[in-house]
Amino acid sequence: MLQPVLLRDKDIKRERASGVLMHIASLPSQGGIGDFGAEAYGFVDFLKKSGQKYWQILPLCPVGRGNAPYSSSSAFAGEILFISLDMLARDGYLNPDDITQPDFGKNTDYKAAREFKLPLIKRAADNFDIKNRDFKSFLRENAYWLEDFALFTALKAVYRKKSFTELNDELKYRFPAAIERFKKTHAEEILFYEITQFFFFTQYFRLKAYANENGIKIIGDIPFYVQLESADVWSNPDIFRLGRDMTPVLVAGVPPDIFSSDGQLWGNPIYDWDYQKTNDYAWWRMRLSHNARLYDVIRIDHFRAFADYYTIPYGAETAKCGKWEKGVGMPFWRIMDKAVTAEIIAEDLGGDTPEVERLIAETGFPNMKVLQFAFDSDLSNPFLPKNYGRNCVCYTGTHDNDTTRGWFEKLSERERLMFSRLVPADESGSAVLSLIAYAMRSKAETVIIPMQDYLQLDSCDRLNTPGVPSGNWEWRIAQNALNEEVLKTVRRLTALRK
Repeated sequence: MLQPVLLRDKDIKRERASGVLMHIASLPSQGGIGDFGAEAYGFVDFLKKSGQKYWQILPLCPVGRGNAPYSSSSAFAGEILFISLDMLARDGYLNPDDITQPDFGKNTDYKAAREFKLPLIKRAADNFDIKNRDFKSFLRENAYWLEDFALFTALKAVYRKKSFTELNDELKYRFPAAIERFKKTHAEEILFYEITQFFFFTQYFRLKAYANENGIKIIGDIPFYVQLESADVWSNPDIFRLGRDMTPVLVAGVPPDIFSSDGQLWGNPIYDWDYQKTNDYAWWRMRLSHNARLYDVIRIDHFRAFADYYTIPYGAETAKCGKWEKGVGMPFWRIMDKAVTAEIIAEDLGGDTPEVERLIAETGFPNMKVLQFAFDSDLSNPFLPKNYGRNCVCYTGTHDNDTTRGWFEKLSERERLMFSRLVPADESGSAVLSLIAYAMRSKAETVIIPMQDYLQLDSCDRLNTPGVPSGNWEWRIAQNALNEEVLKTVRRLTALRK
């Protein structure tokens, strides 16, 4: 049983635990992209042997622009590239001899992986018995999102439209008669998307069960916003601030700062919180309930937007002309507390305002502390371990940061001096391992370390660079990288949690 969202007693001393951040796509595999196959189970074994309690993954939803898992066509569906072909063969949906082993190179090539895997997944779907009892149960239990997702995805595929706003009015506005005609005419295409989601979730829940049986909890990730080009917007337009033509009135982003003179223009539609309040935020209750089934712990990206959020007029060229608006705050979370059972991590990076701090304190959610942010000011820096308590999650870096080795190599002389004064040297002499040890010794209840840092990889192995439109999300761990030496290192550093 998962813990209620808000009933977490911060005075109860919990186990000092640690885990590893590793995207599913970053696992090695024969399909050119990490998946739910044997290597994922092997990674769980590695986590157990090294003394970990958590595996943090990134969003599982279909990837969007630039192959980003934070830019998706659905807040509920899964990325079918994560389906293991070998597992499909094991279940009898593919002939093992049909699965070739092309050379995809070191990193993930999404285009090549898709061209290789999708025909085989289609073949498995053709071999699937739709009278399968588990499949029928899956359709019933997931009808609240699956029907709209399968229909939306089929529409986009059939009409080859870049945007659903380009569809004829009958389909764009979901006229019942037009929708029923499309369902009858394209039943086969719709069924394919339902079957592949069944494959995805069947394989995922098997993997999660294996992880849980071995003492490993899964930390999942929810992006705060959804994409305009999503089943969520098309099927629930009332919950967003849209114009009559279904285009956004306002879009999301963040204002200019020291990192960007123009700010960041994300382009996601803004929620209509006033409308959502009228039904006690039903869509969000459904979303959080769905993710509470998927994960043991939910990390909510851009949590600060529940306190205040930045809006930009649709069509603006930069984020300069935006403004802050007040978020739904604690009343929202009181409603969620009654409806949803889940452990939450609040991603509050960049949200160090009194409003955000107050909301974090009121909810009792642990927030995030990133050590790469700890050495650029003075001893009052909130990311220094001496300045935070138990109720937080400490990271060396996140998926958006450089690897710790790459980060350290770019430090200024002043920052290096501060680092050397505050961070005890690890017995290995490695600055990277020294920072990991620093995290492990901290008061934080939980420490999460990106896999690249344990491997001491440089900037070439960075997973994502915010603001850079291409070349992201492609890093994959090398086959056999998790050798005995790495295992011993991880286990030694993890022991510092005791």
